[in-house]
Amino acid sequence: MVHPTNEFGVLATTRYLPRLRLDRAELFAQHRWMAAGLKAHARGHRAMASWDEDSITMSVEAARQLLASLPSQPPSQLTLVSTTLPFADRLNAGVVAAALGLPSDVVLRDLASSPRAATTELASALADGLPAARLLLAAERRRPRPASAQEMIFGDGAAGVLIGNGPAIATFVVHHGVHADLVDHFREAGNEHDYGWEERWVRDEGYMKIAVDAIRQCLAKSGTTAAEIARFVLPAPLPRINEAVAKRVGIRPEALVTTHAESAGDLGGAQPLAMLDTALRAAAPGELILAVAFGSGCDALLLRRTALPCPGVEPAEGRPETSYIKYLSFTGQIALEWGMRAEMDNKSVLTAAWREGAHIAHFEGGRCSACGTVQFPFSRLCVNPACRAQDTQEATSLADTGARVLSHTSDWLAYTPAPPFQFGHVDFDGGGRVLMEFADTDTGELSVGLPLRMVFRVKDFDTRRGFRRYFWKATPVRNAAQGAPHG
Repeated sequence: MVHPTNEFGVLATTRYLPRLRLDRAELFAQHRWMAAGLKAHARGHRAMASWDEDSITMSVEAARQLLASLPSQPPSQLTLVSTTLPFADRLNAGVVAAALGLPSDVVLRDLASSPRAATTELASALADGLPAARLLLAAERRRPRPASAQEMIFGDGAAGVLIGNGPAIATFVVHHGVHADLVDHFREAGNEHDYGWEERWVRDEGYMKIAVDAIRQCLAKSGTTAAEIARFVLPAPLPRINEAVAKRVGIRPEALVTTHAESAGDLGGAQPLAMLDTALRAAAPGELILAVAFGSGCDALLLRRTALPCPGVEPAEGRPETSYIKYLSFTGQIALEWGMRAEMDNKSVLTAAWREGAHIAHFEGGRCSACGTVQFPFSRLCVNPACRAQDTQEATSLADTGARVLSHTSDWLAYTPAPPFQFGHVDFDGGGRVLMEFADTDTGELSVGLPLRMVFRVKDFDTRRGFRRYFWKATPVRNAAQGAPHG
């Protein structure tokens, strides 16, 4: 089968998982005294965000991987889907766009309220066929109630899709969507935790009727039989739902795409796109992929794989985490005694944040056009004592520039939500030296000359006013793929 190298469709997919993987056996060990039934879920690990990760920062990581697949032109639109957006009244997608350095005329949207919102948006983008590239991101960092099944099942993470004209890895066939206000779970505005209904009822009245009917209608629209489906994507946090739905509609068992339940957990609104990434990487040229998402109805999206390879790489395995107290602290569900050094007022000066916003969000320093010296922060005067030229700075971002450790310090006295506070001087490839905070480091891992890459993270929280500030941190490069530039 011959596929053109330039056509409209899915150009790239990706999924991002935090480095930490919380051991479910440890979760169960903490709750077995009062919730012995959780033993059924006590297998494998679930992805666990660090204290400085949220839906915005994880979306930035997913987007950086996608933009590496995009030609020089930036996307015309960016949509961020999440039921756990940090801000209720601020454009969260705007924070993502600023971190990516996207131009101000990019159309930005936040979407929420349904675990299938990302699939609905993807189907709409593919159906309208507009050639300009669009970036669709989904991320979740949910806070399930301690000792709940959701605490075991949920995982933190992000996923994304790049749509437009170009070297497509999949093309649109057909979509069928239905709305149904069947409430299998809900979370009231302002509440922290989801409330779920009885699992058997959700399975029988929801998946086995609403989802099955949507799948059949989708197949009928395309004139496709269930036996022709090579990869079947169905995010279902409940066990064995995928198998039951596939059997009911006649899809072969071997077509089922893994949910990564035992290695990552259910990613909520990001799960459909994460599983689609898995499906496309496994699919052969010409194979049909059926992606289904359930929640307040159902979307069924049929795609055809092309012969082009999928850009990007699979997420790394991560590092096991066994401290349940650390997890509760990171999610803000336990108040630890951090001492007087934690008693600080982190009020953000919004006027200063606006003045320096572009430099901070996209990590923009300056490169002197007279001598080539790179410096951060951006200023009117060149820091090179042999130059000292004025107003010669050209904006240059260090976000995707490789770097190495010049010096490092581990401070057990300064407050940080994940002691010790690690910081040091970082030398950037091609010039530039910045005093930075390190993130996601292991004890004894830092050493002079260690390769680094930059990650966008929460800098600190203003808990009195409900605001959070973001900046870039340095983290070790642990494999060749991580060391590659993101754009």
